[in-house]
Amino acid sequence: MYLTTKTGKKILLNTPEEDAQITAAALTDPDNPPLTDAELSQFKRGRGRPLGSGKKEQVTLRLDADILEQFKATGNGWQTRINDALRDWAKHH
Repeated sequence: MYLTTKTGKKILLNTPEEDAQITAAALTDPDNPPLTDAELSQFKRGRGRPLGSGKKEQVTLRLDADILEQFKATGNGWQTRINDALRDWAKHH
C-alpha cells in the first residue's frame, strides 16, 4: 500500500505483518520500555511560546556586539536579563 503526499511523492507503507514485527521487536528492547499511561499523561500539548504577561512591547534596539555577546553567552533567557538590567538601571536613575 502506498501513501501519496501533497507533492505527489509515493511512500510505501508497511504491511500489517511488518508493522506487527516492528512493534514486537520494539517491545523487547530493554533499554527503551514503552511508556505507561501515567507517564504519557504527564506530557502537555502546546504550541509556540508560552503566554507572556501582556505588558511588554516589541522594539528594535541596537546594542554593541560585545554587550550582546556577553548576555547571549549566559544562555537562554538573555533577553529577560537585558530587561532586568535596564529595569535595575531605571530604579537607580
